[in-house]
Amino acid sequence: MAALEPIRLILGDDEFLAERAAAEYVKAVRAEMPEGDPAPAVNRVSGADLTAGALTELTSPTLFGGAVVGIVESGQDVDKDTIAAVLAYAKQPAPEIYLAVCHNGGNKGKALSEGLKKLDVPIVRAAKIKRQPDRVAFVRGELRDAGASPRSASAEIADTIIQAVGSDLRELASACAQLVADTDGKITQESVAQYYSGRAEVSGFTVADATIAGDAAEALGALRWAMQVGVDPVPIADALAMAVRNLSRVASERGGAAQLAGQLGMAPWQIEKARKQARNWTADSLAEAMQVCARLNGEVKGGADDRGWALEHAILQITRLSAAGRGRV
Repeated sequence: MAALEPIRLILGDDEFLAERAAAEYVKAVRAEMPEGDPAPAVNRVSGADLTAGALTELTSPTLFGGAVVGIVESGQDVDKDTIAAVLAYAKQPAPEIYLAVCHNGGNKGKALSEGLKKLDVPIVRAAKIKRQPDRVAFVRGELRDAGASPRSASAEIADTIIQAVGSDLRELASACAQLVADTDGKITQESVAQYYSGRAEVSGFTVADATIAGDAAEALGALRWAMQVGVDPVPIADALAMAVRNLSRVASERGGAAQLAGQLGMAPWQIEKARKQARNWTADSLAEAMQVCARLNGEVKGGADDRGWALEHAILQITRLSAAGRGRV
């Protein structure tokens, strides 16, 4: 049991990644248990409910023996006095007691996360994944872990899954496991599209592609259908911003797609796609489109009374810019 750290800090604001990290900690404790020992007891408490007394209960051995795993959820909500108690315990943890502290990484309750860091407590990062290349890497990892073939865990397949499912990591992880199970690990773009028929057509990427191409009718139709079936406006706005950003990144670059892939953090096929789309844009129209996307980002995240209208307005502005910017950048 000595090989496993008695305290682990799970730091980040993604609920799914934090839950997974806590579950992996419990699994690691189980793996360290000698054969024949009782399974470890797992106790959970929210940071808001944690008191010095509750901490004592959380870190006390059971009557039946064996290891105990305590999990503090939402550690940022732990009050000042209890933070002191947690840090005092962390300096002298009890034998066969394992404590995972989850903290969203923000300023609230920062004394807890910073105090544990100073004690050299091992950290597992669980921050939200915001960049598309990182989402692609996440999906590829999920596919490999689920047993997909190397070809099925490609960046292109991963991007297709994201387009069909969305950016929620919990849904992406579930989709990867289900796809691998149902295809014996041999996933193609066609099988993803077939599996999610009716859903892929209303992704933010579909709306973004039509918008970038200057097809207002197609973009607005896709948007309204997406909103009707419950797609959240935020990932749609994110997909639109990413499409415009990709155009601006590749428009001024020269060289082969494979050569630029590592430099730009994009897959070669994404670079080729963006280059084709960029033919309808000028540098000025791209700059204006980026301003539209920046404003839209604030509107869909709480700045607008009607987020659907904000999306429609932005789409009309960007499609007009595409039409006005015919010619190579």
